[in-house]
Amino acid sequence: MNYPLRNLIYEKIKQAGNMTDSDLTNALTKDGVSITEAELDKTLLDLEIYGLVRVSWVTKDKRRIEAGLVDPTSH
Repeated sequence: MNYPLRNLIYEKIKQAGNMTDSDLTNALTKDGVSITEAELDKTLLDLEIYGLVRVSWVTKDKRRIEAGLVDPTSH
């Protein structure tokens, strides 16, 4: 069974609570998942649209990703 990339990324962020995009990329690589920057950007955008994460810029090329802002079962 192939676990969807979006779910895998969300689980990593949720476990950490918050992390930078480079930390997330390193964690995925450590688990044997290779992902392009474009794939990561699209997946983070999808998760942000769903209200599952919030992404904010820390520096010009570093982003902070926070999880657990909205409980999707509360609607």
